[in-house]
Amino acid sequence: MEDCLFCKIVAGDIPGEVVHTTERTVAFRDIDPKAPTHVLVVPRDHYANAAELAAADPQATAELVTTAAAVAAAEGYADYRIVFNTGAEAGQSVFHTHLHLLAGRPLTWPPG
Repeated sequence: MEDCLFCKIVAGDIPGEVVHTTERTVAFRDIDPKAPTHVLVVPRDHYANAAELAAADPQATAELVTTAAAVAAAEGYADYRIVFNTGAEAGQSVFHTHLHLLAGRPLTWPPG
């Protein structure tokens, strides 16, 4: 998608602090972190949200989670939170599937 911020980061057209890549995923630091480690993991292919990605490509959905685990381990964390926001009312502001990896501080429940 031409106007998608995350597609532009994946393509290298907009800089991002990339911390991990695979054939199907790119992980980069959030520009407005909510924890000491706050990384976004996105599929290279554009899907609007997690439900759309899961329906179209379940293997890519699983790879987002395994990429998040690899990033958490590389950053030195065994405990972390992963979050998908799906839809504007749930807090999704960029409509390219992305997983938030949060670690490095106690995370309370419920979130929000």
